[in-house]
Order: sequence, then C-alpha cells, then structure tokens
Amino acid sequence: MILEKLKNSVICDDSLHILKQLSDKSIDLVLTDPPYGIGEAKGKNKSRGLLAKSKDYGNLDWDDKIPNKEYFDEILRVSKNSIIWGGNYFIEYLNNSPCWLVWDKDNGKTDFADCELAWTNFNTAVRKYKFKWQGMLQENMGRNKEVRYHPTQKPVSLFTWCLNNYVKQGSIILDPFGGGGTTAMSCLETNNTYIVIDQCQSYVDISNERIKNFKSLW
Repeated sequence: MILEKLKNSVICDDSLHILKQLSDKSIDLVLTDPPYGIGEAKGKNKSRGLLAKSKDYGNLDWDDKIPNKEYFDEILRVSKNSIIWGGNYFIEYLNNSPCWLVWDKDNGKTDFADCELAWTNFNTAVRKYKFKWQGMLQENMGRNKEVRYHPTQKPVSLFTWCLNNYVKQGSIILDPFGGGGTTAMSCLETNNTYIVIDQCQSYVDISNERIKNFKSLW
C-alpha cells in the first residue's frame, strides 16, 4: 500500500501525482501552506524590510500563481480534516467554515502582514495564536530560535500548536507543499506521522537535513 511506503518521508514530486494515489479519507490531517501566488519566491522578500535588511531567498517561480482547483479537490478527498494556511487566497476552491485560525505575527512597524489566516473544515470557533516572526526577531530568541530556509517558512511552534489542538497523537499528517519541512519537524515534536511533498529538490534536501539534525538530539 502506497501510504505505508510514504510514512515519515519527504518526497520530491508534484504533490498531485501522490494525492491521486491515496485513498479517500486515508489522511487524518492535511496541514499545509500552499503558494499564495504573490511572488515571494522571486526575491520579493529582500526588498521589504523596513527595520533591517531582509534575507534574499533567490529567484524562483513556484509562487507565481496559486495551485489549481484539482489540488484542493484532492486534498479534501484524501483528508479527514484540513488546515490550509493562506486559505483567504484560495477561498473559491474551499467551503464556508466557522473555524479559521489566526496567526498573530506580532510584526510591529513593518510592511509585512500583521496576521496570517488558515482555513479549516473543523466545526469549531475561530482561534488565534500569537508568535513573533519579524525577520531576525522571533518569539524564542534563545536556543530555540529557528533558521529561516524558505521565504514563506512557518515557525515550528505554530504548526506544533495546530497539531496539539486538532489531532490525536499518532495521526497521519500530510503536507503537499512542504517547503522547508516545518510540518515534519512539528510531527516529530508531537509524535505524529508525517508525509511531506515538495517539487523542489533543494527544499527536500533542507527538510531531510533538518529532520536529521533534530533526531540527532534524541
């Protein structure tokens, strides 16, 4: 069964290819952050720092447009539940929901967004999580400060909060747009099984290196 082969792995592929091979409702939770189609991968980030020089993540094309409807149809088909960050960019592909998640980035005076939104299909209330993520300034400035590998990278703490609040331990978590591997890291911290997919080999390599380093601390 393909699901068994995918467990606790980071795969370099077009996620649609993998999604189509999965059975209906075989995934406990999709936790993902798809491209918003706003050009963050084109070096946009490096021109937006008002307080300090922003990091240059290169010039790529994966954020030139949002994924098409077929990706979201497959995500909703294979998953029992979903948390999709940037859901406000994909609303035409999703259903009405009472439960949006709000990440308050505590950004201060910058031109970056104060908050980011996640669409979910949970029938519960809106919830907010506050975690500073302002360039070089982070909520945890000590030993837990994270290296930023990806222009739209989410903090492990945010995804860990999602998993602690919305799944039971031992769940199967899928991220079809894996980026720098935050979902895998959060699964390791919460004792859940991860399946992470990204079409860019360099991000797959970064994710695997982060996983390796994390496991070396066990």
